[in-house]
Amino acid sequence: MSTPPMMRSPLSRRLTAAAAGLLAVGALGAAAPAATAHGALEKAPGKHDGHGGHDEHHGRTVDLQVLAINDFHGNLEPPTGSSGRVTHEHPDGTTEQIDAGGAEYLATALREARQGHRRSVTVAPGDIVGASPLLSGLFHDEPTIEAMNALDMDVVGVGNHEFDEGAAELKRLQRGGCHPEDGCYDEGRTFEGADFPILAANVVDEKTGKPLLAPYTVKRMKGVNVGFIGVTLEGTPNIVSAEGVKGLKFLDEVETIDKYTEELRRKGVNAVIALVHEGGTPSSTAYNNDCGPGGANLSGPIEEIARDTDAGVDALITGHTHQPYVCSVPDPRGNDRLVTSAASYGRLFTELTMEYDRRTRDIVRASVAGTNHVVHRDRERASDLTELIDYWKALAEPVANRPIGWISEDITADRAAVESPLGDLVADAQLAHARELDPEADLALMNPGGIRADLTYAASGGEGDGVVTYGEGFTVQPFSNTVNLTTLTGEQVLTVLREQVSGANAASPKFLQVSSGLTYTVDLTRSGADRIVADSVRLDGEPIDPSASYRVAVNSFLAGGGDGFGTLAKGTDPLVGGDDLAALQAYLTANSSAADPLDAPAADRITVVR
Repeated sequence: MSTPPMMRSPLSRRLTAAAAGLLAVGALGAAAPAATAHGALEKAPGKHDGHGGHDEHHGRTVDLQVLAINDFHGNLEPPTGSSGRVTHEHPDGTTEQIDAGGAEYLATALREARQGHRRSVTVAPGDIVGASPLLSGLFHDEPTIEAMNALDMDVVGVGNHEFDEGAAELKRLQRGGCHPEDGCYDEGRTFEGADFPILAANVVDEKTGKPLLAPYTVKRMKGVNVGFIGVTLEGTPNIVSAEGVKGLKFLDEVETIDKYTEELRRKGVNAVIALVHEGGTPSSTAYNNDCGPGGANLSGPIEEIARDTDAGVDALITGHTHQPYVCSVPDPRGNDRLVTSAASYGRLFTELTMEYDRRTRDIVRASVAGTNHVVHRDRERASDLTELIDYWKALAEPVANRPIGWISEDITADRAAVESPLGDLVADAQLAHARELDPEADLALMNPGGIRADLTYAASGGEGDGVVTYGEGFTVQPFSNTVNLTTLTGEQVLTVLREQVSGANAASPKFLQVSSGLTYTVDLTRSGADRIVADSVRLDGEPIDPSASYRVAVNSFLAGGGDGFGTLAKGTDPLVGGDDLAALQAYLTANSSAADPLDAPAADRITVVR
């Protein structure tokens, strides 16, 4: 790889807009057939087609290996804090935390795992890109696609974050070429795109009904044919910017997988694996926890999807919830079928092993086994990945290391909590920005899913303790949303608060983070919308007036009704402001200094009754 020259232009603004998706490939005609649960993929020219060893079986069956990661989110460097650890459970029930992840270690781990396997395939069920740290996000995730090429990724299904920058950008990541606005980042070096197919079977054009990307692919390895089908959750439009999925329709996951499983069957491909960007929650977060008989210790949407999906699918490799599990869930015929997830950020990879029956051209279901493996950091780093990361770091450093604020302690964003200190800080920053646009702005609401990391006091590099760099701010808010203003009645404000715990969010509440001055009580002993205690809602100490008008600041994702907050899309007098990261940067700069760093907000605006 060449020595990185100067950047073609100073990147004074963020290069990761959150207005749409990521990777889009050709349509149905470009695809080969799809997958049974325990299969192998056909390699692109020049990629590995075996990893040493010998043909284990000279008779009816041969061995197959499938390696899987999910929800990588551009984490090329080892993730930090809790995002960079996995939980190991010992036989006596005690647990320990293990540092894990980093593309250099992941590449080595996958290469070691392939040794001795002549038929091996590496796959991922979505969110490989999007919501990425600055090293990847600043360059529209080109570095992550190049890293996936280097570690021999074979096939990827789309997730919701593949749509963060829209369908056109998704197609560019597949096909290559310079970014339409930011161009190429280095003289004489053009982005070549993904070496692997990106599948989106249940994402179709609203007008034509045709798949946006190839719905499936068939990988052929030494006489073995395995089909892979890729789907994302049907609810993707509810958690992605409206602009990112404009003109697209997202179909039912089970119906789509069944449709293409049958199509593959007609083409003589009986071995099928589904890559499903939807997941579940195990009873324990330990990566090696027992999932229980029949998946008893797994809950969430994937459990129902697994039970209903065509029995011809041999395994479901899943993601989205960032949880680790290897579970057996009965298929519609009552036979156990493996359902797996490898947490997130490249901290784990799943190894599935199985036998392929040459006569039936199918996976022997009883032979399928799965294990989650830790990507330990005590192994040798892959030098080619180190070189790739160093190349992009050299381009990013002038922007990434610039100080934008100072803090006196960690300011955390615990999304499992109703309210977090960092959530309060981001909401306050957005209200301050909104009041520059309109002095009458009353309050700000922030979706917790848009806050991707903590602000930590300890230095992440050479900047010194307590210094917040642009790169750290980017990691907190990587979506390039704008801060928008809308006018709501007091009754609509109350409805928005109720939408946190009802409707689309009834089963899994999404608590908005609120700006200073807004206070209310959540009573978790109640159910549905009644959990919001209506007469407790106050703005600057005064009760919300249902008939009055309030000027509300939200990011562009929420302004479009994202995360199930449809009422926010019904506001009037809209006004589009600046970039949300710029708002955070301005707030930190204005309210902190090296001599007077910012303390963590108290997170005491929402009272919780349990």
